[in-house]
Amino acid sequence: MARLVLEQLSDFGDYTGSNELTDIFKATDNEPKTPLSNVRLSPEGRHVHIIQRKPHVGLVTLDQHERPQLIHNQKRQDLCPTRAAPIVDVLYLAAATAAVIYEDGKAEFWRFQPCKGGWRLLQTSDLCNSPRARVVSVCASGTLVVWCEERPPSESSPALGSARNKLRYCVCRREVEVEEAAVVLGGVKITLHNNPRFTLVGSGERVHLLPDLRARPLRSISGFLLSWSPRHDSFTVSTACKNTPLKTAKESDFKRLVVDCLGYLSTRDPPEIRNFSPTACGGLLLLFSTGWVCHLQRDGVLRKVYKAAGSDSLTPGARTDLRLYRDTLALLMEKTLRLVDVKNGKELETISLKKEGLLYVNQAKKCTPHLFTPTGLFAVVSKEAEANDCNPKTKHSNWGAAEHVHSGALLVEAVFEEACKYYQQRSLSRTQLTVDALKRGGRFQAPIALASILRDYVNTGSSRQREAEDKGQDKLTASVEVELKALACLEELKARLVGGGVAEVEAVCESLVEMEVARVLSSPELDVDALLHLNSVFRLFPGQAWRAAQLALRLHRNSEGALSSKAPPDVWKTVLSPADVPNNRRAEPDAAVPVFELLCHSLLRFQPSWLPGFLALAQQQQQQGSASLGLSVTSSSSSSSSSSASSWSGTPLYKRALAVLSRDKAQHQDLEVELLLVSGRPNAILQAMRVLMAKQRWEKVTRVAQEFCKQSPLLNKEIFTTLLCEVAQHRDLDPYLDLLWALCPEDLTVTAILNLVLKNLSSPNNSPSSPSASSFALYSVGPSQPAPFADPRGGQLTIGLLKPLLRRVLQREAKPSQHYADILQSPSFPPPAPPRQPAAEPGSDRLVSSSPPCNNVSALLLAEQQPSTLSADPV
Repeated sequence: MARLVLEQLSDFGDYTGSNELTDIFKATDNEPKTPLSNVRLSPEGRHVHIIQRKPHVGLVTLDQHERPQLIHNQKRQDLCPTRAAPIVDVLYLAAATAAVIYEDGKAEFWRFQPCKGGWRLLQTSDLCNSPRARVVSVCASGTLVVWCEERPPSESSPALGSARNKLRYCVCRREVEVEEAAVVLGGVKITLHNNPRFTLVGSGERVHLLPDLRARPLRSISGFLLSWSPRHDSFTVSTACKNTPLKTAKESDFKRLVVDCLGYLSTRDPPEIRNFSPTACGGLLLLFSTGWVCHLQRDGVLRKVYKAAGSDSLTPGARTDLRLYRDTLALLMEKTLRLVDVKNGKELETISLKKEGLLYVNQAKKCTPHLFTPTGLFAVVSKEAEANDCNPKTKHSNWGAAEHVHSGALLVEAVFEEACKYYQQRSLSRTQLTVDALKRGGRFQAPIALASILRDYVNTGSSRQREAEDKGQDKLTASVEVELKALACLEELKARLVGGGVAEVEAVCESLVEMEVARVLSSPELDVDALLHLNSVFRLFPGQAWRAAQLALRLHRNSEGALSSKAPPDVWKTVLSPADVPNNRRAEPDAAVPVFELLCHSLLRFQPSWLPGFLALAQQQQQQGSASLGLSVTSSSSSSSSSSASSWSGTPLYKRALAVLSRDKAQHQDLEVELLLVSGRPNAILQAMRVLMAKQRWEKVTRVAQEFCKQSPLLNKEIFTTLLCEVAQHRDLDPYLDLLWALCPEDLTVTAILNLVLKNLSSPNNSPSSPSASSFALYSVGPSQPAPFADPRGGQLTIGLLKPLLRRVLQREAKPSQHYADILQSPSFPPPAPPRQPAAEPGSDRLVSSSPPCNNVSALLLAEQQPSTLSADPV
């Protein structure tokens, strides 16, 4: 059985100046002993400073050196104050720098330099603006030094003992930047004024202002606990009489800050604060005169943590100290150290000390309680108990009593607090939900029932209590029956995994993967940690994870060969969650891959032919989800996945699926085309057609054109224009011209067709993209150009090929234009040759104009019976 014991870390033999400790903490007839509350330890525990206030003012320095054998061989330099004014506090800043703050507002900044023998004074500065100000409390918070100063009373000030004169303090702050050889101080800013004397405590990103009992504050304001947030420059007002904050406001005047809270405290008597200590999360531990240890959280909520047995009333002079080490509370009362688990209020260990001590936090081991005593430094460690330690007679008598009395009440409070967090996350109101509000009015019966179950469960003793325990345990078992069954099943699988053979282990692994994938996909909210867990499952067990995902989504092919799913909407909501990864995860090598991409990777690896069908299914589920959210989804739009659906899920699904293929697109080009077509988006369809045309799959191109031209007139015009440009450049589409002409849009005119063709004509001597191909003259025949009646088997576009299209377009017009009527006439004899025209200069316009009439084009079209071309130039 392991026990928590104290282990000595140092007897100060490796610290310089340790010989002075005996005299410092020893009382004499002339001088009282120095209290432990005047001891300051640096965050790493290497420096100890003891403030001496009476009868002599000074500062004792103890420094730990990395090589103790060199201590006596070099001249030692202590942190010795250069002034005789009383010291308020010693603050530890960045870069091994300490600040000594004096009552008169002066500040000395020292740096520890081991290579030079110790401490070196960097500079001395005035912390306060007024030379008459008196600093009463100071703390550090981040790069800020915050202090409470007393402003000198003016001649018109009231009497010293009046209530108004007690509000002559103010809280100020300054930025502090530690450089290599100096310290840079920012300007003085007032945080709060017209306030009483406060004790300032820095805790993370918060500064807590506690009433200073030594100044005997007014009873009406002594119960306020203020917390200041430097980031938001706002105060949270709390009190020990209520577990929720009274208010939060941005206010720099103390009177206006608390004026509307005075009525609440006028009828209550808050307990006094006996001790306090900051926590790592920005909170504050408070020990009240009632014996309760409470945690003032960052949001102002005051939570009861622990009450020691027999501590109903603490005397004002009792020596106490407390610290929080993650989940362990260390409470020191006189010479007894209690270690408590703050999650349930149970005492872990009670240790008796030989001398009084001071608790401190070592930054290197934040979770381990550390103790300073005049005889050395100690740490709490876990050791195996010896046989005689297990004797009940040697155990502490208050171990079981404290555990039995308080664990039930603390468990109940913990349940209610967790319930508050749960309902607050789902509440649309900004008002903070509290435990009192949860209990009041009969609201939220589920956590109340669970709290009563736990209350009955932890009570033991009499037969009546045992009956209540059995009853509560039955209720608890019935409430969590599903979870218990799942846990029992998991334990059974784990047992089989340990004792089974290879085949059985594989079966168990597959069952575990199936359970985990189904659990994660069915979770209502998928956080980053759960997503990382799912990624690891797919990475370690790819085949099992794919089969588990297939079962969770209930994927199968129907009678028509299409992929279908019978998964509930919640599963699809998790699958289609946005692909946005938090900023703090983007740069990590093991960043979480979204669920949709995980499934696409598995499909690409194990069932690539299902990927287009899965995308279509996902888009259908996305549209249904958008409709359920009240978004407009139009089925007759140009895409099967509208913009409203994309706004629901962020990046379009087809782009997320294409990103999975991005590493090896050449190998999966056919799959890329299918994904683009399944998306139904106009740009994606045109992109798919360009890929198909680059691969010269003309039959597939025409099928795609026939299918998608029916979606919208705009997409029809884009597809037809793209294909007509291809017809003008080569003869590969000639077998499909009848199908293409049938796709001609209603609003396309003959002039537009001819202009489009002329702009995209190709030349045998130039590539279609060559600039010279678009700059030749329309009717000229240069000496370097072939005869107008070139090889009919060449690649030129002839009038005969265009004639069915032009006839179709002209027939659509209600009143056919007379300018193009001769196109439909087939003369029985060749027309006379047109007169020779000089060759057009390069760069002249070769497009057909619709007004005035284009007689030249008509004459050219009349020569269609001859094997002439649209241009005398080779095309």
